[in-house]
Amino acid sequence: MILMDTNTLSSQIIEAAKTIHKELGPGLLESVYKACMLMELKNMGVEAKSEVPLQIFYRGQKVQEEGFRLDLLVEDSIIVTLKSVEEIQSLHKKQLLTYLRLADKPLGLLINFNKTFLMDGINRISGG
Repeated sequence: MILMDTNTLSSQIIEAAKTIHKELGPGLLESVYKACMLMELKNMGVEAKSEVPLQIFYRGQKVQEEGFRLDLLVEDSIIVTLKSVEEIQSLHKKQLLTYLRLADKPLGLLINFNKTFLMDGINRISGG
């Protein structure tokens, strides 16, 4: 598989989300959107894994084998967090930023499907 840059890849992820949102609309469970994202990305030829465990290390020692689970890890480079909430909170953004730092990934997308216009619910967050 040809590796693509994060901008191209993030555009594909957003297109997948827009396709799903257009067909299903807002208000469903995050798990439904996650399953649909996996299907849509696969159909696009993009590798995505769900519920990827994120180990936690502190001062070089493993604290937990599975401290967190990432909603989606796309092409082993972009972390996608899916929400279906009234409003994205600053905590959601901080949490994704922490995931990016812990996983050493360059980019994260926080997608809130519970919006009339999906683009109003997409946040792009760069890892340090």
